[in-house]
Amino acid sequence: MRNKLSPAERAESATDRDAGDLSPELLSSPVWTEEQLTRAGIPIVDAPFVSIGGGMGSFAMVDLLRISGFPLESVKVLTTLDYPWENYEYLTGVAQLPPGYRIRSDSASCPDNIWGFPSYAVRAAFSARSLDGFIAPFWNVFTENLLTDYWTPLAGQVFESLNREADRIGYWQTIAKGQARMVRRRADGGYFSILTVTEGGVRRVAYRSSFVHLAVGYPSVRFLPDLQSYRQKYGDAYRFVNSYEPHEHVYDDLVKQPGTVLVRGGGITASAILHRLLNDRERLGAQTRIVHLLRTHVDSSHGPSIFMRRRGGDGWAYQGFNWPKSSWGGQLKVRMEKLDDEERLQLWKTLKGSTTPYRKGWQKQLRRGRAEGSYHTMAGQIDHVEPGPDGSLTAFVWQNGSGGATRLDVNFIIDATGLVGDIKEHRVLADLLDHSGAERNGLGKLQVSRTFEVTGARNGGGRLYAAGVTTEGSYYAPVDSLLGLQYAALTICDDLARQGFCRPIGPIRSVAQWWKWMRNVAP
Repeated sequence: MRNKLSPAERAESATDRDAGDLSPELLSSPVWTEEQLTRAGIPIVDAPFVSIGGGMGSFAMVDLLRISGFPLESVKVLTTLDYPWENYEYLTGVAQLPPGYRIRSDSASCPDNIWGFPSYAVRAAFSARSLDGFIAPFWNVFTENLLTDYWTPLAGQVFESLNREADRIGYWQTIAKGQARMVRRRADGGYFSILTVTEGGVRRVAYRSSFVHLAVGYPSVRFLPDLQSYRQKYGDAYRFVNSYEPHEHVYDDLVKQPGTVLVRGGGITASAILHRLLNDRERLGAQTRIVHLLRTHVDSSHGPSIFMRRRGGDGWAYQGFNWPKSSWGGQLKVRMEKLDDEERLQLWKTLKGSTTPYRKGWQKQLRRGRAEGSYHTMAGQIDHVEPGPDGSLTAFVWQNGSGGATRLDVNFIIDATGLVGDIKEHRVLADLLDHSGAERNGLGKLQVSRTFEVTGARNGGGRLYAAGVTTEGSYYAPVDSLLGLQYAALTICDDLARQGFCRPIGPIRSVAQWWKWMRNVAP
């Protein structure tokens, strides 16, 4: 990967509040004028639509705008990324889902293809070099979750298709490289977005727009207090690691010599890490002993009613995707849109939680590990961690139902409990909350309307939109998913069309644009 900071380094960079050449007058003023920026020596560039982030959310938004007929020169994407899937590729890679592994997304969730057809499974079938390879994806999709596991695409397949679509729509021409610092209201309506450009010397550029789209992704990596405390006290980032930071050395060391690793978490990342550790045992002869720590040990199917239950067992909560499929476009989606804030918040809390897909091959590995004694689970929480003998770690764990802490001597701890930090840890979001009228919702994320407009930040005819994980708690549950980013972009595009900013994507236009997509012709 090219010129990339880890998420932890990105988060550290984002907390830097140095304002450089921005005057106290500008920093304290929630509304700016062209005269103020001119006096500050900041050039102004006109771009009717600005997207901040440059990741998968920005890509989905630009894709929809191009399909609607919006010209390239009217869109700017402010980003530090070289390509939209860069951070996603990084996160899946360090979380043990490299390009050759399957991600947690269904066949029709195609971020490169808003229509979802041909799906990834169809494309995989027609690119196969054998009859068995052609039949297998179709059989898997037709029998998934009954005779077979859910069919999901390889990460590399997704990245290749995104690159093709980025070329087709001219995405690269929309990029303005640099660090987005803040969005402020403009006195005459709309917004100024400040970009710090480092090429040719550090300087500021103000993008004047009617519409701003925030798709900044994860504000920071969430490091739990025990991990932070251990690192601050002992200065050791080698043995106690977060799953979303580079930690390949853990697997390398455990292959070279026997050891014990404590894996914490019950989601897809924890299952991918366990899969890697078990593969190393089976394929490379590693003598690793795995202790799996779960805050809640799930013994069976669970949920508030027979109509809202998840499969579970052996400590895990099982779910094919990160949200129930009916929340994408079924009864849960409709229900979420109709509820008031408090009722919607309660439904969010019911549906949320760490889950992982049930995959038959991986379950066989776990059963072998339990039978051999190389893998076992514990229910509880880490109280604190100390250095152990001979460079090891000593973890003190409060087991559920026990009256005291259990001492565990391990060689490594891998924390796979979560990724999302507080939105105020991102400089643009922090500034929005402080100066632009943006509000938090019941989950502490950005409050948005049904059209993904940020509540309280409207300015005249201008609109400020948001998409992705920073809108959790909104009227659509799977916002932090490939299909969720597309849904947000489509909803925003429809809202822009109602305001006359772009063309509506009706049936005729949709069919015509799909045919162009099939032939790889520019919109």
